[in-house]
Amino acid sequence: MELPYQQRRPLLLLGFAVEGGMAVLAWVLGRLLHVPIEERWLWSLPDAGWAVLACLPLLAVFLLCLYWPIPPLRAMERFFEEVLRPLFAPLGILDLALISLLAGVGEEMLFRGVFQDVLSRWFGSVAGWLLASLLFGALHPMTPAYAVIAFLMGLYLGCVYWATDNLLVVALAHGLYDFVALVFLLKLRKPAALSPGTDHPDGW
Repeated sequence: MELPYQQRRPLLLLGFAVEGGMAVLAWVLGRLLHVPIEERWLWSLPDAGWAVLACLPLLAVFLLCLYWPIPPLRAMERFFEEVLRPLFAPLGILDLALISLLAGVGEEMLFRGVFQDVLSRWFGSVAGWLLASLLFGALHPMTPAYAVIAFLMGLYLGCVYWATDNLLVVALAHGLYDFVALVFLLKLRKPAALSPGTDHPDGW
């Protein structure tokens, strides 16, 4: 159930601080490392459409992870039900949209806009792409399986960024994915009934 704004405010401020802080960090690092981060944003309706299309494979993987009953994915489900659902459940749709948008903008500015650019300049395009994706996976250590999936997501978004050379596309695709996934899990799907066997050691 959505709580009054005053009770949701601390969580919203935390989300805005973390995700917005990444955007600020990306801008500062871009200045220090001579990455013209502002020039990586190309605002156009067709590119926004490409972002929606780029989001679809991410959502397909999300559904696969949700309904494929293997131990590592069940461990991810347990983490969501025990940690993330209680944390995010009080938030409304607009709250989730704002946090998701900030996550897409902040994380993509940092990992694709700065890290992939700079690491590619230092070590070559492929190495930079891999290293930026590894850093992206390391930022999502909720479970080992989730970190691996985040790494693969980083590889995919890195390819999309290569293909479009536009941060708008990857930021919107990332933000839209986060929003749809959160709304589905928190507002549309009933809480999962987890068995004690979910935290078997083979579940990562």
